[in-house]
Amino acid sequence: MPSSRPPSRWANLFTDRPVTCIEDLRQLAEWRVPRMFYDYADSGSYTESTYRANESDFGRIKLRQRVAVDMTNRTLASTMVGQPVAMPVALAPTGLTGMQHADGEILAARAAAKAGVPFTLSTMSICSIEDVAENTDKPFWFQLYVMRDRAFIDKLIDRAKAAGCSALVLTLDLQILGQRHKDIKNGLSTPPKLTIGNILDMATKPRWSINMLRTHRRTFRNIVGHATGVSNLSSLSSWTAEQFDPTLNWDDVRRIRDRWGGKLILKGILDPEDAVMAAETGADALIVSNHGGRQLDGAISSIAALPAIVEAVGDRIEVLMDGGIRSGQDVVKALALGAKGTFIGRAFLYGLGAGGEAGVAQCLEIIRKEMDVTMAMCGLRDIKDVTSNILAGKPNFGV
Repeated sequence: MPSSRPPSRWANLFTDRPVTCIEDLRQLAEWRVPRMFYDYADSGSYTESTYRANESDFGRIKLRQRVAVDMTNRTLASTMVGQPVAMPVALAPTGLTGMQHADGEILAARAAAKAGVPFTLSTMSICSIEDVAENTDKPFWFQLYVMRDRAFIDKLIDRAKAAGCSALVLTLDLQILGQRHKDIKNGLSTPPKLTIGNILDMATKPRWSINMLRTHRRTFRNIVGHATGVSNLSSLSSWTAEQFDPTLNWDDVRRIRDRWGGKLILKGILDPEDAVMAAETGADALIVSNHGGRQLDGAISSIAALPAIVEAVGDRIEVLMDGGIRSGQDVVKALALGAKGTFIGRAFLYGLGAGGEAGVAQCLEIIRKEMDVTMAMCGLRDIKDVTSNILAGKPNFGV
């Protein structure tokens, strides 16, 4: 969590100590990724209070350690929306992933496939649906924003179908954009604007810059050339600013469900009443999420919202969650509070920025090992057996 970070920004970079945790990957990413793109991944909206709470509230959950129990033959295998997974973790949809590392979406999808977990491609990705499909071997999930241009949305759905995407993740919590101060101050854009500050920053990131020069994927390729009137950076910027739809409603969700016709996951649920409405749409799953603390600052953390949502919907819809997960132990805690699976966003972006595909693979292996050890020390051998019984009392989130 931010408050526990070492005072030196790159404290571990000039030693021979191995990377052992997600925080180590974060420090490497901060060193290797240009400031505007690192800050895009590692910041929240307004005062960032919700962003910080997403992480810190996991520390309020305490576990029961058990001893003298058989810890052999352990398994983390599970399912998410009916899909077998090696562990109950998926890579979350993240915008501008291909700006953390060249061809980032392709590299992350490959690492996820090798680890046996789902990868979710964002509408606001750098690599397109077709780019990822052509350069990977396994089906991935696709995340959709609801735009004013409904014809464009229908085309995106059809493109995801044609690419063989096995689930659609529909984001509901971005009808308007949160106040993201760091992005505004950094003048965030793709490709980056060639200001003196940006040129100097990129000059200190030679690995990132060389890799980016080697790829032709440097803008929102799901949009440019596909949306009406969007053919260059200038038209893309104005189109994007106008397109998020503040009139989104549950009838829109049902229409998209019917057009998609496959597994549907609703992302951005934070209130039990909305969770009940989500279940009534016939969606297969919902994701308890506050957009990584990048939308309504002052909202409760995802992990604090999780128990009430699980109670409200029961078994009518599968409950997943994201937000603040920085370890495999965090995953176990989320499962103990009722989630059937989790998504990691920043954690894998740190790995991607730190080391490309190998960095994402390292992130997933760190998460896997921490999950396995935590489960064993709680006296269990099968991740599907995790319940609130492993908790040392009910966590107090102060809400």
